[in-house]
Amino acid sequence: MLLALFLQNTPDPAQIQKMILALVPVFMVMGLVSVAVVIIPFWFICKKAGFSPWLSLLNIIPMGGVILSYVLAFSDWKVAPALQAAYVPPSPLPPQPPYPQNR
Repeated sequence: MLLALFLQNTPDPAQIQKMILALVPVFMVMGLVSVAVVIIPFWFICKKAGFSPWLSLLNIIPMGGVILSYVLAFSDWKVAPALQAAYVPPSPLPPQPPYPQNR
């Protein structure tokens, strides 16, 4: 009986095809957003590490992100750390000349 109810309410195959075709653009946009969420931070990390930012595209292929993480973690970065300037206290104000006396 349950099978009979299920078979009576099955949607039309054309209707299923239309639903799937309507969801394809949604999944494509979601895929592009998820790829951008991963690639953009790696782009900046590679650039700041002194590597080519195009290496961030390794994240597209399977296990590419793991490979890129190992490359970034265990290689010598080509940028020198920024030197922090020593604190220089501000110079005192120069002495003011005396005001002229009124006569």
